[in-house]
Amino acid sequence: MSPATTGTFLLTAFLLSCADGINGTVNWKTKQANNFIISRKMTAGKKDVYTIFSKVHSDRNVYPSAGVLFVHVLEREYFKGEFPPYPKPGEISNDPITFNTNLMGYPDRPGWLRYIQRTPYSDGVLYGSPTAENVGKPTVIEITAYNRRTFETARHNLIINIMSAEDFPLPYQAEFFIKNMNVEEMLASEVLGDFLGAVKNVWQPERLNAINITSALDRGGRVPLPIDDMKEGVYVMVGADVPFSSCLREVENPQNQLRCSQEMEPVITCDKKFRTQFYIDWCKISLVDKTKQVSTYQEVIRGEGILPDGGEYKPPSDSLKSRDYYTDFLITLAVPSAVALVLFLILAYIMCCRREGVEKRNMQTPDIQLVHHSAIQKSTKELRDMSKNREIAWPLSTLPVFHPVTGEIIPPLHTDNYESTNMPLMQTQQNLPHQTQIPQQQTTGKWYP
Repeated sequence: MSPATTGTFLLTAFLLSCADGINGTVNWKTKQANNFIISRKMTAGKKDVYTIFSKVHSDRNVYPSAGVLFVHVLEREYFKGEFPPYPKPGEISNDPITFNTNLMGYPDRPGWLRYIQRTPYSDGVLYGSPTAENVGKPTVIEITAYNRRTFETARHNLIINIMSAEDFPLPYQAEFFIKNMNVEEMLASEVLGDFLGAVKNVWQPERLNAINITSALDRGGRVPLPIDDMKEGVYVMVGADVPFSSCLREVENPQNQLRCSQEMEPVITCDKKFRTQFYIDWCKISLVDKTKQVSTYQEVIRGEGILPDGGEYKPPSDSLKSRDYYTDFLITLAVPSAVALVLFLILAYIMCCRREGVEKRNMQTPDIQLVHHSAIQKSTKELRDMSKNREIAWPLSTLPVFHPVTGEIIPPLHTDNYESTNMPLMQTQQNLPHQTQIPQQQTTGKWYP
């Protein structure tokens, strides 16, 4: 009991002691789903007696057999009394409750154990086939119930004690695929009993057990469409102690194998014994005869690709000699540095010491070629100087109308009474001597040649 819980109990006992002459009982419920009762009784001439009763739900023990189907139903009605407010007698409480199951000390369940719950208003089911490796080892499963309305939780432990089964495993095993069932429907004791009864009528064994049940979704099946009440399908494996009947062997006939390859239903004489309640896909039936299985162990023959046995591995001793890496460091650093220095000197000699110079080039060049090159260079320089001094007036049509900085309209160069017909095309244009004069109209009305 934690210190906080102990303090709460003492405080409750103190409050009861303050009520003189009153016999009282206080119910207390901890968060661990444990009920406690604090009772106070007064006796004549004696001190008050306080009694604390613990109503902890004891762990539930189950004893499944290895190799036989194990089914445990988590009933919602069993956990409803764990969540306040407690329902009164005759009152119906339908709070949504979900369950979480895991192996104690681990985040998930054992590999052989599965869990399913369709909706928060349906019961949860733990199912699976225990393995022989877990025989004699108690498996503690923590079951945590969540009330989705009040967010209260309750935890119980399920102790699975796996027992060794007789004649384990059964030598003849058959796996059926039932198309019109879901896994939680097949796990119901009435439905599973009806199916085993039908198989027993066909097989006629002395001992028949359900070994495992697997949903088709766990085998890679698709989720069915929510139309026409379609089901997911379920695989049911059963085992018996006698060989398979002739009816079950009919699926191995060549005619039925051909019909299965063409996606047609095979002709099975005993199908009518299942058809009333179970729709079996006979093309997916699997018959396993454990008595005829050959051991897969093969002796290893040494040859190419197989290393010889080197014996037991012997790790190096702890007393290793220290190694001097100074020489390795010098070799690693000095050799690349020397090579880089040689290449640098060769490049410097080529770039600096092997240059011919302008004078040597001119001495080896013919005079006529030098004169021709000098004339071209002089003419180019003269043309460039002339282009710098060239001044050409821009046409009026290309002059800006607005000021480039302020954006204001620039006033015209001439007044309104200026005769525009006498204005030349270029503002700074001048009549050169070799140009032809164009007659211009005078304001006096006279013409001049």
